[in-house]
Amino acid sequence: MQNINQNEIPLHDIKPLIEIHEYSLYYFIGVSLLVALILMGFLYLAYKWVKSKKKFNKRAEHYKLLNTVDYSNPKKAAYDLTFYGVTFKDDSERHHKAYEEMIEKLEKYKYKKNVEDFDADTLHVIDLYKGMIDV
Repeated sequence: MQNINQNEIPLHDIKPLIEIHEYSLYYFIGVSLLVALILMGFLYLAYKWVKSKKKFNKRAEHYKLLNTVDYSNPKKAAYDLTFYGVTFKDDSERHHKAYEEMIEKLEKYKYKKNVEDFDADTLHVIDLYKGMIDV
């Protein structure tokens, strides 16, 4: 018998290794990034929604306080009406004129130690200004 070296045996049915292109890792990374972007977008929108709910509305708050001013203390009421009313002064030219007229009527109730109650004309001007405000 002939001694055959193992390296010399002809192999006909075994094929050489071929390179297989595997893209599943790239697909996984792509899908993960897409999910992360969608999640970040959702979180951003949720944050904006929550932030808008907590937003302080100065105009609405001053309107509410302007309508709850207590006229029993005319001096304090005059200062409060001036402070809260200035928020709406620049809404239009009519608002500006009405505010200036109200300030003019309230001047005699400020800067004095003792003041009398609001007269009917002053109350009318105050109600007119409060009635023209839109929030």
